[in-house]
Amino acid sequence: MARDGESETLYPRSVVNDVEQTLEPLKLGKRVREVRRQGEMTLEEASQKTGLARSTLSKIENDQMSPTFDVMQKLAAGLNISIPQLFVQSRQKKASGRRALTRTGAGRPHPTPTYGHELLCTSLTNRRMVPFKSRIHARDFSEFENWIRHDGEEFLIVIEGKIEFYSEFYEPVTLDVGDSVYYDSSMGHACISLSEQDALILWVSAPD
Repeated sequence: MARDGESETLYPRSVVNDVEQTLEPLKLGKRVREVRRQGEMTLEEASQKTGLARSTLSKIENDQMSPTFDVMQKLAAGLNISIPQLFVQSRQKKASGRRALTRTGAGRPHPTPTYGHELLCTSLTNRRMVPFKSRIHARDFSEFENWIRHDGEEFLIVIEGKIEFYSEFYEPVTLDVGDSVYYDSSMGHACISLSEQDALILWVSAPD
């Protein structure tokens, strides 16, 4: 797995470029800069807290690179927020009478070596939940460098295929189509596909 902003070798450069362009509407760079400034941190201070090079942070904030999941974990930990909060604004007031529509295949893609995420309903800000679908590429737990952890709670349901769900304090469990699990997402967790084809799951994350 690539480190500190290096491109994933599992994807051709042309695909990575296409993904970076598709990700631009998410304004991840703007969100990272906003969180950093709210914390009254300089780029140098943010670099020390996240363990990422100052140049890497600058590229992320200026949408010049698409960070890997490992880099997003470092960003979230160093900026003291959850990973889903990198994609949504902080809640300031209760909203009502809103809706967002995502047609099949029209979500915002965010690929990683282990998962292929499709973020849903990204037009809404101040969301209480972050829904997304994921193709599970991983076939073995060893493909994850570390447990995935972030604040809040999470729900997943298997849409296609079969997965093995790993969690830090429980034995692995096999989930078939229609099976679901709700869990504390600050507990280490990860999924692998047991299907010949990549399994597809729906995830709903509720950050604190």
